[in-house]
Amino acid sequence: MKFVWSLPNILTYLRIVAVPAVVAAFYLEDDAGRWVAFGLFAAASITDYFDGYLARLWKQQSTLGRMLDPIADKLLVSVCLLVLTYHGTIGGFSLWAAVIILMREIFVSGLREFLADLKVSVPVTRLAKWKTTLQLVAIGILLLGPTGDKLIDGITELGLVLLWTAALVTLYTGYDYFRSGVVYLMEERHEP
Repeated sequence: MKFVWSLPNILTYLRIVAVPAVVAAFYLEDDAGRWVAFGLFAAASITDYFDGYLARLWKQQSTLGRMLDPIADKLLVSVCLLVLTYHGTIGGFSLWAAVIILMREIFVSGLREFLADLKVSVPVTRLAKWKTTLQLVAIGILLLGPTGDKLIDGITELGLVLLWTAALVTLYTGYDYFRSGVVYLMEERHEP
């Protein structure tokens, strides 16, 4: 309970609260909704870096923070992908990039939960951190979508290319996690 209200955990809580706020921003009229959604998303994305960094720097790492951080990431990414799909920014063949990302996130969460029951920890790899960064940058650009295209022609296409890049890295890191955990998945366990 010592670090429940530490700044690193508060940043994680704020990232979770930002998720419905990003969705609500799309109810605003005209381009304002996309700009507000982008601003909220960008702020939430930045907290993803600082919560862990500050927790390590100030020695305020907590079990609660270790549990909530990946949940906050997955909520932010998955809900934004759903909103972008609903509003047509992600559609057609690019929908598959979003499906790959969502499937991997659910798969890795399940694998981590299974391995945690076995007292096996699978550390986050540097590539998985880059995967998250790619996803956040792609989604941020896509949240601007047509509004961003008014400022910089082709911004939506750039976002879709980055989303596909993120999906490919996501697929690889999912395979990497599976490869690390497959030994434990194939073990025969005998219940007493």
